[in-house]
Amino acid sequence: MKKTFRIIGTNVIALMLLAGCNSKGQKEHNQTNEGNLSVTPVEHSRTFPGATLKIQDIQVKETTSSDSVTFKVNYGIENFTLTAYTDDHNARHLANSHDGQHIHFIMDNSPYTALYKSENEIKLKKGTEHYLLSFLSRSYHESIKEPEAFVLNRFQVTDDGKYQKLETPKTPMLFYSRPKGEYAGKDTKTILLDFYLLNTDLAKGGHKVQVEINGEVFILDNWQPYKIEGLPLGDNTIKLSLVHASGNALTGKNTSVERKIVLKE
Repeated sequence: MKKTFRIIGTNVIALMLLAGCNSKGQKEHNQTNEGNLSVTPVEHSRTFPGATLKIQDIQVKETTSSDSVTFKVNYGIENFTLTAYTDDHNARHLANSHDGQHIHFIMDNSPYTALYKSENEIKLKKGTEHYLLSFLSRSYHESIKEPEAFVLNRFQVTDDGKYQKLETPKTPMLFYSRPKGEYAGKDTKTILLDFYLLNTDLAKGGHKVQVEINGEVFILDNWQPYKIEGLPLGDNTIKLSLVHASGNALTGKNTSVERKIVLKE
């Protein structure tokens, strides 16, 4: 299969076939290739000015297991309501949570847990280091990108089961959010692609996000939500990577993540 590279900006997708590329390699952003797979920006989501998320308290307790602890985090929220339905046009065509707005709880860039209460509790191994990204989310799972709507916490659980906060790196990082899990029925038609960036911006002459979907590659130069259309039923593989302007991948923690999702009838 040929790999197709597309540069996705706010107005144009530049399409270049690695093999057999010709001079007519550019199409408007609302056109797709012969497989009907497309990635286009999601526009006009409801805004939440001043939305704020903070960690109020973290508690770590011993468990019945000698090698793990219970990690509990309590959040404070301002100018945002958990469990409310996000009422805008995107809620009508993107997969929507019946439980409403929530927090995306992402530990170590693994699939997020949706929190509908301002707390969460998990078990962690002793002697381990972690990155916890939390951010506010619309009911249809699009992240709130207000400056104070997220919190990143790097920490370790010591060998004796104590919580120790660590310095947060200043290096560019990319956290995967959507798509996730399984989609069925009408939810398979338009799939939200959303991610969270830290310590960097995207630009035509700067860092970009490379999105590989079933072998086809899209290059994003703007941080915003996107919609994927034309995915086939069954298993689909999606990989997100931070890349330099040259196209070379960035190295370091939380710069590349790969997931599988399933589409059903």
